[in-house]
Amino acid sequence: MADKDAQADAAPVPKSGKKKLIIILAASLLLVLLVGGAAFFLLSGGEDETEVAAENVPTEAIYIKLRTLEGRPMFVASLENPDGNRHFMQIYAEAKTRDPAVEQLLSQHMPLVVARLNTLFTTSDPKALRSVEGVRVLQNDATALVNRLVEDRGGVAGVEIVLFTNFVMQ
Repeated sequence: MADKDAQADAAPVPKSGKKKLIIILAASLLLVLLVGGAAFFLLSGGEDETEVAAENVPTEAIYIKLRTLEGRPMFVASLENPDGNRHFMQIYAEAKTRDPAVEQLLSQHMPLVVARLNTLFTTSDPKALRSVEGVRVLQNDATALVNRLVEDRGGVAGVEIVLFTNFVMQ
């Protein structure tokens, strides 16, 4: 009987040891598969995310001084009220873009840009320019005009804004 008890005690120990070993191996295999799958997912998905992020990262802003033909950095316009009073306006302007192709187009066609902006500035209403809103409207008109010129010359409307870096009106 003692031998049966000894065999009974000895037999379950190896079975439970085998069960533990099988459970540990299965858990280890599952863990390796999960870690491998997560690594594959992150590494393969990370390339796409960096490519998308690289496409959406805006390049640095490029500022192009809008200069007259003589190289003066400002526009001087003579304005006349309907009542006959004369006013003078002086504007320093720069175009902001992020596209080097737009910069080249603006530099190449600067005489045309300056001529059109001079026309826009000299035909402005001096009464409207007394308010901040009037100056913003003129700034938006200048931006739209420059973008139209860039588009007409084969580019893409890439001028974000025409900035008035100095605006004086007498």
